[in-house]
Amino acid sequence: MRRSLVAWVCLGFGNSERQACGLIGICRPSLRYKHRRDPQLPLRMRLKEFAATRVRFGYRRLTVLLRREGWMVNTKRVYRIYKEEGLMIRTKLRKKIARRRPLVVESAKAQNQRWSMDFVAARLEDGRSFRILTVVDQFTRECVPIRDKPRLNGSDVAEALDIAVRERGKPTSITVDNGSEFAGKVMDAWADSRAVQLAFIRPGKPTENAFIESFNGRLRDECLNTEIFRSMPEVRGKMAA
Repeated sequence: MRRSLVAWVCLGFGNSERQACGLIGICRPSLRYKHRRDPQLPLRMRLKEFAATRVRFGYRRLTVLLRREGWMVNTKRVYRIYKEEGLMIRTKLRKKIARRRPLVVESAKAQNQRWSMDFVAARLEDGRSFRILTVVDQFTRECVPIRDKPRLNGSDVAEALDIAVRERGKPTSITVDNGSEFAGKVMDAWADSRAVQLAFIRPGKPTENAFIESFNGRLRDECLNTEIFRSMPEVRGKMAA
């Protein structure tokens, strides 16, 4: 702040640097000092990569992700870089996110290598809404057991995945969007404890999770739009069929 005042006095009133420093109350060595802080470019790049995919994560949760990869950082350092890179307002820059180059995702080469997961919403005959959690193996295109409830949160998703893992085995990664059920603390802890990677697509890019979008479209056309559901037990029976 005082450095900018010195420059303003010199420019506006024609004072010398020495006179301006005396008026503002700053010594000339302090005025000319340039910090020699390490720019920490690798850390900045990795933090920006995490922030681009985990758009709901603040600096504290991003710090946890960095530490899991072995970065020896504290919360204060991450917060400073977080502010300098303008990551605090990244959720408002949707147009800039959409202009990035498309992500190149390697196709699955074996069963249980990659799963895709999302929700489908529907209604009962009396107008009450319910949600369906759908999970698809990207290699076999087979639907992993479906979970349906009036409301589904992160704990329900983790419970359904535990059942699927016991029946089919554990996937290497699961492709999901940035919904609160997938990006919340419950799913983050579940994925970390079971060494499963949650691969988040970019906001506004459902085509990056095309396997589950295709399955959900068929599920809606072939079942949800042709059946009448009177109760949740009936929904579960028809979903199982």
